[in-house]
Amino acid sequence: MSAESPGARDRISRLRRGFRHWRWQRPFWAGLLTLLAGLPIGYLPYANVTLGQLTVRMSTTAGSGSLIIGVLLIVLGLTMWFQPVVRVFAGVATILLGLVSLPVSNFGGFLVGFLLALFGGGMSVAWAPGEAPAAQPAKDAGPAPDGGADGEDGAAGPDGADGGEPEPATAGAAPDQESRNGRHRAG
Repeated sequence: MSAESPGARDRISRLRRGFRHWRWQRPFWAGLLTLLAGLPIGYLPYANVTLGQLTVRMSTTAGSGSLIIGVLLIVLGLTMWFQPVVRVFAGVATILLGLVSLPVSNFGGFLVGFLLALFGGGMSVAWAPGEAPAAQPAKDAGPAPDGGADGEDGAAGPDGADGGEPEPATAGAAPDQESRNGRHRAG
């Protein structure tokens, strides 16, 4: 008998699938990097580094500016997670705050917070929600199993086409959705 019950395993699996589905619908990694960028930018100006008997204080006159930038980056990271519609605004604001953190808060949290903010903001701007694949029409595999529309093999159907070969996709005068004004979408 195992210590883990099958019900617990199912719940964990269901929670994990639910989290994965939630994560795929938003710029998760951009929000995480932005959250992590706010920590060194907001914390390091108030940190005391002790080297043996020597205490080095990192606080500067711009310490309140560093705290504000750090808190704003954390809020923007949460905004990317819970309001993915405003991801472009949050990404641009993250990049700008990361740039402002260079002169304000000890070179942007010793470049760690600055780089995390740039990557997180760039990922947020570049992220696009995935689209569900559109239902594709079934491809005609050839003649119907009963031998055609008239019941005879190789005989012409009601539209005059013989039942042996399907028409090529490019045949016909009606333009499809992918071609407009002589231009076609690549891919």
